[in-house]
Amino acid sequence: MSNKIPQNRITWNSQIGFLLAAVGSAVGLGNIWRFSYMTFKFGGGAFLVPYFVALIVAGIPLVILEYGLGHRELGASPLSFSRVRPNWEWAGWWMPISAMFGIMLYYSVVIGYCLIYLFLSINLTWGSDTQTFFFDSLLHISDSPLNLGGIQLSVASATLFVWTICWIICYKEVNRGIERACKIFIPLLFILTLILVGWGITLPGAFHGIKAYLIPDWGKLRDFQVWTAAFGQIFFTLSLGFGIMITYASYLPRRTNIYSNALLTSWIDCLFSFIAGFAVFSVIGFMAFEKGLPITEVIKGGPQLAFVVYPEAINNLPFLRSIFGICFFSVLFLAGISSGISLIEAFSCALRDKFGWDRKKVVSVICLLGFLGSLIFTTRGGLHIIDIVDHFITHYALILGGIIECYIVGWLLKAKLLRKHVNNAMGSSKLKVKPWWDVCIRYITPAALIIILLQSLIQELKTPYEGYPLEAIILFGVDWLIIVLIVSVVFTFYPWKSELLHRKHLPEEDHLLV
Repeated sequence: MSNKIPQNRITWNSQIGFLLAAVGSAVGLGNIWRFSYMTFKFGGGAFLVPYFVALIVAGIPLVILEYGLGHRELGASPLSFSRVRPNWEWAGWWMPISAMFGIMLYYSVVIGYCLIYLFLSINLTWGSDTQTFFFDSLLHISDSPLNLGGIQLSVASATLFVWTICWIICYKEVNRGIERACKIFIPLLFILTLILVGWGITLPGAFHGIKAYLIPDWGKLRDFQVWTAAFGQIFFTLSLGFGIMITYASYLPRRTNIYSNALLTSWIDCLFSFIAGFAVFSVIGFMAFEKGLPITEVIKGGPQLAFVVYPEAINNLPFLRSIFGICFFSVLFLAGISSGISLIEAFSCALRDKFGWDRKKVVSVICLLGFLGSLIFTTRGGLHIIDIVDHFITHYALILGGIIECYIVGWLLKAKLLRKHVNNAMGSSKLKVKPWWDVCIRYITPAALIIILLQSLIQELKTPYEGYPLEAIILFGVDWLIIVLIVSVVFTFYPWKSELLHRKHLPEEDHLLV
């Protein structure tokens, strides 16, 4: 195998630039509304036990895997998988296509919601009945995902703005576009979140909400569903199975501390989720206090938390309501954009690796097609479709991607070989990846993901997801997965340039290669 390292591959300007970009990808809308709600639902403080167990045995090992693989092979997931085993290239395409033409298509629409509410916050234009405003006035939501209705122009316009922002950032090389943007966005995101926490805990009833958020219900730990939920949350919150972390790591310099970066990315992301929960539940506690209701009748998960519960709580704040609203929706918008640009980069890098196309043209075409694809989610049936597509991607597409990469690295490449690459790349650092990582990647992590996948399948066979019509489940869920698989296989028919399949590795690894 050739040991030549290409000289024309862009690298991050600094370790902090890479770390902020990786954290920006991991920290998204789900950190704010999904983690908080799941913690409350699955045992409060007790949920943190399986959550951190999942972080240690699945989250961190997979982040190390994706960082190590991208750094070793100097490519996005299709090229990286091809260099390990050419017949597994399709799996490398499965990951970024699922992320780009699944998650990003609807994610951009949800970020558009955040942008709309950011401007509505100025005059609290959503009014006193926030639920009616969100579902009827803004979305004009239909009664079924099969009843699309017309495109909602305000939502479509906001979505176009989101795609334009992402296009501007991704148009430039990664060290001048994404890196510079994340150096601004991520510190600002954390500052605004801390402001919300500090502000929220001063509200009447705030500690009642925080108590509900954290008080342990140890009996929940006997529920197997709690453990699978914790593993699922870790997997999704760290952007694993998207191909993003493989792509970002491919831009790292040859000498870099992959292990430290993986630990920092994982812990910062989880710490942000935990801290953001205080901002969410302090306001929910305040709202329950104002209405004289128990927390259980106030809290809602997903978009309703952000666009119904929170605006209603803002309406009841004693002072500076507009400022609070602007801060909250700015946090959501920044978290969404920082994740969105990573979804675009993972797919555009894969195309550039494969076809050698110009970055600016690739990003421009992707963003245009992405916006057009997003339009279906801006229709009256769009919120229903978002729910179905999100369910099938997060419960099947990404989980399958994680299982496959564990097999490719753990058994085909051999986990020991990648671990030695990660340790060699760190040079003289005393912090090394230990053999426990091999065990996790070969056995523990894939076993946990397979259990999650099987449990989802069993539940799916019992009853259609959320009671949606079976036709909608097949059309927007099953058929979508099949189409992604077909497209992934089609991409493999185009041959790589022979020199691209030469594995790039550090000189110290020569004696390790077979």
